[in-house]
Amino acid sequence: MSIKQDRVAGRIRQILSVLILREVSDPRLQGLTVTEVEIDSELMYARVYVNALGEEERMPEIMGALKQAKGFLRREVGKRLSLRRVPDMGFYWDESLDRGARMDMLLNQLEIPPKPKDDSVDDDADAELD
Repeated sequence: MSIKQDRVAGRIRQILSVLILREVSDPRLQGLTVTEVEIDSELMYARVYVNALGEEERMPEIMGALKQAKGFLRREVGKRLSLRRVPDMGFYWDESLDRGARMDMLLNQLEIPPKPKDDSVDDDADAELD
């Protein structure tokens, strides 16, 4: 991404986070986190990744609420962002946090035996140096 894309994506993420936290009255969107925004090079389309930590079972309900609030959110982003055209936003469930937690759990379950201490290797190396 270019510098401008990063800057606009970061600003959209901040604006959406504040809107969802303070101005959206839909109770289904409580506890929602905007994790990432990706924007295309023409600044016309934005992929907004969201997650509700620990509440993955609410995903269909949350995605439906976001679909209903999409027009409001886009209009409010347009008011706060000085762009010629406000990007069309698509909302996607961010599964990277779930995958990361699963990987962490799997790594913690590994039973790695301690490395055996072998002094004979050091003695052989010292003998070759003499």
